[in-house]
Amino acid sequence: MVPSARAVLEQLRELGDPSRLSGMRRYGINTRRALGISVTELRGLARGIGKDHDLALALWDSRFHEARILASMLDDPAAVTESQMQTWVLDFDSWDLCDQVCGNLFDRTPYAFDEAVRWSSREEEFVKRAGFALMAWTAVHRKDVPDERFETFLPIIRAQATDERNYVKKAISWALRQIGKRSATLHAHAIRTAEQIQQLDARAARWIANDVLRELRGPAVKARLARRAPGPGV
Repeated sequence: MVPSARAVLEQLRELGDPSRLSGMRRYGINTRRALGISVTELRGLARGIGKDHDLALALWDSRFHEARILASMLDDPAAVTESQMQTWVLDFDSWDLCDQVCGNLFDRTPYAFDEAVRWSSREEEFVKRAGFALMAWTAVHRKDVPDERFETFLPIIRAQATDERNYVKKAISWALRQIGKRSATLHAHAIRTAEQIQQLDARAARWIANDVLRELRGPAVKARLARRAPGPGV
């Protein structure tokens, strides 16, 4: 039997450790409505509860930071509506909430690619970050999608690479790096995109390009892509 939202919130309060909040703040996490619960603890709780769309909606409405992260772990991507995504993204008030919701839930919905494009040009900092977080997470998780779909993100990444806001520029780098690690073809396209970004007259662009090129040209990524390459005659 799925527990009530009230019962789950009580569990969260019991798990909460206020002594962790100062450490969370040092990492740039908004702790105004936080209880002090680790993501590992939330994942354990989610495994014990199972998927439940209505419970996820109720937990989100509680406005507690960890309850919202837990909601993203409990919700069913097939039950998520586009309206829900557009409502939740406006509630993002911390980079970790943004990234967890995008990576636990939004990237698996039918709307992930369209919303990534829409949000990537929005002015709100965490909405815009969510657009690029979706690009990054779909590159990692969506094995059902052909590589060509990710090529459509590259001009958007290039166009938005002059945004100086820290949480945005880091997400842009993250998206381009994850796309570039997906396959040898996308690796070449991502390298070329980073080189184009490097020529833009903006500090953020130079930072993004250097961050991307450092990883994508590194031996770890090259070795990973070599292992994926088909052998002779394949």
